[in-house]
Amino acid sequence: MEDVIRTVKIKLDVPDERCDDLHQTKEQFLHCANTTAAWAWRHPDEHCVTSKQQAETALYERLREETALTANLVQKGIRRAIEATKSGVARLKKGEATSQPHFDAWSVVYDKRSATFSRDHVSLSTVNGRVECEYVLPDDPVGTPIDKYLRNEDYEFRMSTLQYDRPTESFYLHARMRRTERDEFERSTAASDTKHRTVLGVDLNVDGSLAVTSTGSFIGNADEMNHRRREFEKTRGSMQQTGTRSAHLSIQSIDDREHRWMRDELHCASNQILDEARDHGCTHIAFEDLTDIRDRLARAKRFHVWAFRRLYEYVEYKAELLNIEVEPVSPAYTSQRCSKCGFTHERNRRSKHQFACQKCEYELNADYNASKNIARKLLKRLRSGQMSSSGGAPCQCALKSGTLNLNGEFIASVGSTAEGESTDKPTCEVVGD
Repeated sequence: MEDVIRTVKIKLDVPDERCDDLHQTKEQFLHCANTTAAWAWRHPDEHCVTSKQQAETALYERLREETALTANLVQKGIRRAIEATKSGVARLKKGEATSQPHFDAWSVVYDKRSATFSRDHVSLSTVNGRVECEYVLPDDPVGTPIDKYLRNEDYEFRMSTLQYDRPTESFYLHARMRRTERDEFERSTAASDTKHRTVLGVDLNVDGSLAVTSTGSFIGNADEMNHRRREFEKTRGSMQQTGTRSAHLSIQSIDDREHRWMRDELHCASNQILDEARDHGCTHIAFEDLTDIRDRLARAKRFHVWAFRRLYEYVEYKAELLNIEVEPVSPAYTSQRCSKCGFTHERNRRSKHQFACQKCEYELNADYNASKNIARKLLKRLRSGQMSSSGGAPCQCALKSGTLNLNGEFIASVGSTAEGESTDKPTCEVVGD
């Protein structure tokens, strides 16, 4: 099997009001890279750090706090610096003169987690949300790289670089396109495996369990997190009334302790979500889009939004190591739709944690029902994005006892004696239910 890589330079039509967002994104991306380079470059007193994982462990939290970048862009900034450090160390070993890497050229690295690549436009993550940019293409692209690679369905987008041309004030995407050459036998035997898609849905909550998956796993304890948060706030409030320097230092210590506790809880929750995805052979994890979540959830506070976003980011950057994609989907009607028959009505939600379909009378935990609907939304997007009109590769939702596709066909997992939805039970009761 041979990979064919080609790079296509594509001019972007960026809305005037969004140009500054891209410039700020570049500044913060370079900040991540240069901060990492300064931390990793320890020549001649110590050995330079060339481990991406070690650098991310040491710097990720700090850079997330210092920038408005998404988790993926912070990672890319860290990794760019570590790659440059590796090159510098290699030159030192050869006896060549070199120095600490420094980044000042206008560039930002994007992959499929921080950008959505299409054949005629791209959606890029910035410090101020996503920006959609149309491609500026030639009138007659025949014979050009645009025609050979960008418009060629045999090529797929890989990691690409956004650059800016100052003289013309133009943005360009240097898109890396990959085609994998296989012989006929490899294509026929590998097609179903390489494009097989299995989605794990995740529903997030402000009380009860922090997260509920479509495989019936109830993860974390939002009630406990809320309680601990209130206790920290009470302690801070009483110390603020004292007003002494000692009290101020104690408040800082409490803030640090609270942050460490929350971070540990969210890391544990993210690991459990990834364990579910890995154990069920998932290629994708679907979260509800967190945009405007405070408006959608009456009980959601800034604390909840912060916790949800951080959990999403932890899952996203850890999933990359497992080659699992994490994507947000619209949460519209996921709490009202019956995951069994599809009937959607606000009266289906019987109570905070109970769902009972008014049509087919299917009853289950409301958050569990929502998680399956979240998975289904990503399934629909993945299937509609397939190039084959004949159905393409299998797309299915991961359940506790097997998988379910968009046509309602259930396949029991190996060793399962259960049949279809009748066995599709949660693994435990939700906290407080």
